[in-house]
Amino acid sequence: MASAFKNFNKFGSVLSTLKKVSPRNYYTYVKEPAQPIKGKEPKWCSAQEAFTDLQSGNTVFVQGAAATPVPLLDAMTEVGKQKKLKDITVCHMHTEGNAGYHDKSCEGIFRSCSFFMGGNVRKPVAEGRADAIPIFLSEIPLLFYRGIVKPDIAVIHVSPPDSHGFCSIGTSVDCVRAGMIHSKIIVALVNKQMPRTFGDSIIHISHIDYAVKHDGPLPTHGGRPPSDVEAQIGKLIAENLIEDGATLQMGIGNIPDAVLAQLTNHKDLGIHSEMFADGVVDLVKLGCVTNNKKQKHQGRVVGSFLIGTKKLYDFVDNNPFVEMLRVDYVNSTRIIAEQPKMTAINSCIEIDLTGQVNSDSIGTRMYSGFGGQIDFIRGAAESLDGLGKPIIALPSVTNKGESKIAPVLKQGAGVVTTRAHVHYVVTEHGIAHLFGKSLRQRAHALIQVAHPNHRESLEKAAFERLKCMPTP
Repeated sequence: MASAFKNFNKFGSVLSTLKKVSPRNYYTYVKEPAQPIKGKEPKWCSAQEAFTDLQSGNTVFVQGAAATPVPLLDAMTEVGKQKKLKDITVCHMHTEGNAGYHDKSCEGIFRSCSFFMGGNVRKPVAEGRADAIPIFLSEIPLLFYRGIVKPDIAVIHVSPPDSHGFCSIGTSVDCVRAGMIHSKIIVALVNKQMPRTFGDSIIHISHIDYAVKHDGPLPTHGGRPPSDVEAQIGKLIAENLIEDGATLQMGIGNIPDAVLAQLTNHKDLGIHSEMFADGVVDLVKLGCVTNNKKQKHQGRVVGSFLIGTKKLYDFVDNNPFVEMLRVDYVNSTRIIAEQPKMTAINSCIEIDLTGQVNSDSIGTRMYSGFGGQIDFIRGAAESLDGLGKPIIALPSVTNKGESKIAPVLKQGAGVVTTRAHVHYVVTEHGIAHLFGKSLRQRAHALIQVAHPNHRESLEKAAFERLKCMPTP
């Protein structure tokens, strides 16, 4: 009992010290964004004034994807230049826009660190002016929880507050919640056109320190019809690998969209995916996506971030049928495995004849990141009902006619999905089922779905590598 009182007095002493050091309020040590902070309001200001507290050596966390707060990043860049600041780290998942802080003129002022690379950071990373962290999407929040990344400022993009003072971080929840609750200062772009989403996306206006009013459209992607090759891949997957009642995850790109376009005759599909795009909207309206068979979040589409066209943003706005949840939950293999007939569809850059999948680099040049591919490929494989299907889908050749099924991966290429993780590989020429197959059987199956122009050379290369002929 004496020990308990001693610990209680020690805890009370710590609280007293906190109050003396920082007289603000319990916001100093309670950072649950859904909990209103009594007596605190944001400072409404211009974009540049929002970075009054930006200092040399700071770490700035930035919300990404469709929620990239581009006007604030432009202002941050100007403030950094004007104040002649140095050594500011800007960390984020993939962002949209030109990202002026990557410009060579900002070298020494800003250095970005990507958890998943977008097109606007590939050149700076290749030139050594920016960094990239290889990491599973599900583990990005751990960077903040374990203190590996310690943001001084979080720059986010939210909907206007409702009658209760609650904003929504809208289209990108992913690692944003973890990033902002570990930041000392929160700067928000408050945009009338940011969709209001439900789930883990809520933040009370009192948690925002600097708020900037805005009324502008979000970045958009997609909306174009699939190519003939993409449509054929989508048809093969839809007709052979996706069952009624399946739960779907779709990685980013044209192939997942092509798969969705072929599912108009399916029933009771569910969505549990780190991201989704416009194709889901059509399937919901047709009654194909009901989420009725899901064990968790029954009757709800579950995502963590999204990017598409205005059709998608209008669909998710104020729509309780969609739950946007933190990525360490959505991408947890344990949670994924609980979904019925979990079917994960992801693409890649190239795959070798043993089934090694490269998804993050072209040779040594970094292109994207690990993303959620392994999270969902493994989660589907561990499906508790034994009916999960992990799928890697890709065109058989590049735009230049080079085979994407290769004897070996390019020198320096990263293996994102190992040969042991791969079950199904789909090209426009067919489906290769690799699980449980030997190396020579794998080589044979992959050659059968390679482009006909490359099959003979791949067979010769397989013999040279394996010292035996590939056989079924």
